[in-house]
Amino acid sequence: MATATAFAEHVLRGRWLMAYGSFLIMSAAGATYIFAIYSKDIKATLGYTQEQLNTVGFFKDVGANVGIHAGLVAEVTPPWLVLAVGAAMNLGGYLMLYLSVTGRVRARTPLWLVCLYIAVGANSQAFANTGALVTCVKNFPESRGVMLGLLKGFVGLSGAIFTQLYLAFYGPGGGGDTKPLILLVGWLPAAVSIAFLGTIRIIRAPRSPLAARREYRVFCRFLYVSLALAAYLMVTIILQKRFQFSRAEYGVSAAVVLSMLLLPFAVVLREEAALFKNTLVAQAEEPELSSVTVATKPAPVSVQPVAAKPALEPSPAASKPVTASARLLCALRPPPRGEDYTILQALVSVDMLLLFTATVFGVGGTLTAIDNMGQIGESLGYPQRSIATFVSLISIWNYLGRVTAGFASEALLARHRLPRPLILTAVLLLAVPGHLLIAFGVPGSLYVASVLIGFCFGAAQPLILASVSELFGLKYYSTLYNFCGTASPVGSYILNVRVAGRMYDRQAARQGAVAMAAGKGVTCIGVRCYKESFLVITAVTVAAAVVTAALAWRTREFYAGDIYAKFKEGNNTSSSNGVGEDKE
Repeated sequence: MATATAFAEHVLRGRWLMAYGSFLIMSAAGATYIFAIYSKDIKATLGYTQEQLNTVGFFKDVGANVGIHAGLVAEVTPPWLVLAVGAAMNLGGYLMLYLSVTGRVRARTPLWLVCLYIAVGANSQAFANTGALVTCVKNFPESRGVMLGLLKGFVGLSGAIFTQLYLAFYGPGGGGDTKPLILLVGWLPAAVSIAFLGTIRIIRAPRSPLAARREYRVFCRFLYVSLALAAYLMVTIILQKRFQFSRAEYGVSAAVVLSMLLLPFAVVLREEAALFKNTLVAQAEEPELSSVTVATKPAPVSVQPVAAKPALEPSPAASKPVTASARLLCALRPPPRGEDYTILQALVSVDMLLLFTATVFGVGGTLTAIDNMGQIGESLGYPQRSIATFVSLISIWNYLGRVTAGFASEALLARHRLPRPLILTAVLLLAVPGHLLIAFGVPGSLYVASVLIGFCFGAAQPLILASVSELFGLKYYSTLYNFCGTASPVGSYILNVRVAGRMYDRQAARQGAVAMAAGKGVTCIGVRCYKESFLVITAVTVAAAVVTAALAWRTREFYAGDIYAKFKEGNNTSSSNGVGEDKE
């Protein structure tokens, strides 16, 4: 009984349960990616134009990606407090949005207030990412690419997971009322975060080549489970598109999804059991080793004190006062790549400028396509069930892009020293055909476009975040990670609100569309609704790929070396990696 209690305590305080809890938090933290499903109800209920709806989407992206304040909070507080703040914001923001859309707050909530509600709710995603994802990267620094791929992969799957749960909880049919989905998005992520408040923390762990290989094998087991979940969701979505499911069948499908989310806990128990056994063996051998140490302890050797050397006279140059400009230049002078930059050094560096610019125009373009997928499908004449299919396909291929980029980039980096920014260049170029398919509206091509855009959007995430941690160190990763995340809403505002939204409304006006009765808004039908805007998005995506290629050229010498050398040398007490001690 005592052994079972000790094992249970070992599991609860172990790194692998912390990783599993982070996976579940991430699988519930991607609700912003299903905005396209319920955005039509927001538009119809509140009577918005497309530009106004895109403004709501922009503030959703701002909330989800602007997390510098979350990073600064995480620098001085434990992860559980960061997660608790995020849970409260998620519940409050989405609950108020649900009450507004259903008309239970007032007759017609003003646009600015709706934008505020969705920004607060979506901002909880930044707190969840900071509390769980950043903690995992610090706990597994040598496997950061793999870890980021898995964590961001579960975020990518969350859209499809939410869709299945919504259909099971609130009834069958792809074209029904989607307002209850907003309520589900409000309470479920908050509940998952609260459940793992005591689990997510920074944990000390030994660093050795053997431990790194064992970590990688465990991550592969997590990957296999997540791949099985993605495959099941893909088959389920295809079947739901071809056949009409009943309420019970949707319930069975959701039960299978939940069961597969619980399956990685078996991996946790297996790994922690092996570690617990090793701990018991080490404790049994410790008394014997202690007695041997006492028997062979050498006699103390007296050491004569050494006279202190007289202090050297300061040189005239050293005695000169340091000017404020000199101190500023010293503060801005960056260390070598891979060392711990200060926040200011990182923000003013050319590498960060290039990475930020590429994220604005590269990731911003794919985010625009994802946010407008519902209206794109409507303008091209796809039925509502097909539009829901596009959103689910984006979620699944978003996941595949993230895990593929995480594992593949780690392997290419280890074997061929291939810079991660160069892999990001290839990913951005792969998104170009997807944007062109939307621009020209080839019949039936929206399925292919959703796959390409979902994959590329997902693949870009771990590549960008891993590059930030590798180039600027882990000491201030919480803040730098969130600063780089602000690039996505900037790109969303430029490309989604100012380009896609305005061009859509302009084309609707040319077609003679006018604001209908209250609750409808302008609608554009035809290929030209998004043609010009996605030609612009295609051009800026190519430009973003050129920028990442320039970053790859600048960092080629850094990536040619062993960027994880300081972790392999066993330096696990450095403040730079943040894993010197448990942080409760």
